[in-house]
Amino acid sequence: MNILVTGGAGFIGGNLAEVFVADGHDVITLDNLDPYYDIGIKEHSIDIARERADEGEGSYEFIDGDVRNQDLVTELVSQVDVVYHQAAQAGVRTSVDNPRKPNDINIDGTLNVLDAARDSEISRVVLASSSSVYGKPEYLPYDEDHPKTPVSPYGVSKLAAEQYARVYHEIYGLPTVSLRYFTVYGPRMRPNMAFSNFVSRCLNGKPPVIYGDGTQTRDFTYIDDVVDVNRTLLDTDIADGEILNVGSSDNIDIRTLAEVVRDEIDPSLGLEFADQPTGDAQHTHADVSKATEFLGYEPSTTIREGVSQFIDWYKANRNWYEALVLNS
Repeated sequence: MNILVTGGAGFIGGNLAEVFVADGHDVITLDNLDPYYDIGIKEHSIDIARERADEGEGSYEFIDGDVRNQDLVTELVSQVDVVYHQAAQAGVRTSVDNPRKPNDINIDGTLNVLDAARDSEISRVVLASSSSVYGKPEYLPYDEDHPKTPVSPYGVSKLAAEQYARVYHEIYGLPTVSLRYFTVYGPRMRPNMAFSNFVSRCLNGKPPVIYGDGTQTRDFTYIDDVVDVNRTLLDTDIADGEILNVGSSDNIDIRTLAEVVRDEIDPSLGLEFADQPTGDAQHTHADVSKATEFLGYEPSTTIREGVSQFIDWYKANRNWYEALVLNS
């Protein structure tokens, strides 16, 4: 297939592009290399995808551009069969400081993709949404019908984007699927996330820093599970028009996560605490039964398995990744 991955140099987008190329597909990635975090990580993802293209049957092309460029988006969408729309201004805390930027990228950029797809022969648009749409839990785990009361501008922008995708399916017949990701982690993840910060500090002999009292809980989803569910959507239209949770179906409080990371690296370290930022959700926990029903989704990596795998990857890639983590 011919596939467009917007945000294709980012964490999830870069992993998708790499796997799709390795599977023999022809992949175009669109990314503006926004320095929200060190672009060296994004450049590394581009290099890996190019290496996969050199090794196999798939092809890879990187386009330095922005989803807010409607003409460019329209041109690229016209060349492909499927769009994986991962491009977004990430970061709850960033959105609190500057709510207009996620609005411009996450909503207007999404509309550019949807409009381009509506006017093409595209077979599907797969949209990256977020558990941030839920906000304040009335019950856990979240199912897709849970009320949506996002507590950050980022959450509002992702909710608007997925609802536009739903409406474009219902009104225009555009095949869309929105995946609500729950705190994805793994190789090449953003260095400003709690998970990567814990590992970085512990490997450097420093105690992990917990924001808040550590009772917040998260449903951490390993990147391989996210890649697998996106792969499934290449071959089926059964979920068209749907919005699906993609999580691990498990959760862990942040203090325990810090202790698990610390104990694997250096049990002698203590814990440090800092103020919890505005806009952070208190709890997330995914009910993935709908994704299981439609796509056969079964998360395969527990949080403790994921901790070990990420630490092993981090150690193997420490020469280039650690400098970027410490500078971010």
